[in-house]
Amino acid sequence: MDAQGFRTYQLRIHVARPLRIAIGRLGEFDFPAGRYVYTGSAKRNFEARVARHLRREKALRWHIDYLLTVPGVTVTKVVRSITDECELTRATGGDIPVPGFGASDCKHGCGSHLKYLGW
Repeated sequence: MDAQGFRTYQLRIHVARPLRIAIGRLGEFDFPAGRYVYTGSAKRNFEARVARHLRREKALRWHIDYLLTVPGVTVTKVVRSITDECELTRATGGDIPVPGFGASDCKHGCGSHLKYLGW
């Protein structure tokens, strides 16, 4: 949790053109062009985690890294929250483009912490 009490963030993402990307051990997936939202959290070093996501060059550690390092994929907005990660994910509309994306340790059955919002 950071000094303001934030523990969860949502990255609003724009994918400029349709993509097929290998996402770690999850496999290859198609990403239609359009808007996405990814919900993540950090128990410590909150702002450093957000800043890491915004960097183009980084080691591919989390599922979101595989998406954010592709040319034509842009984070358009970062929304910080005090709401629980899974609660925020479930309250966010949209379709699940990649089952299990960002949800390897999810204990609430979210299905994915990445949602496709359409064009």
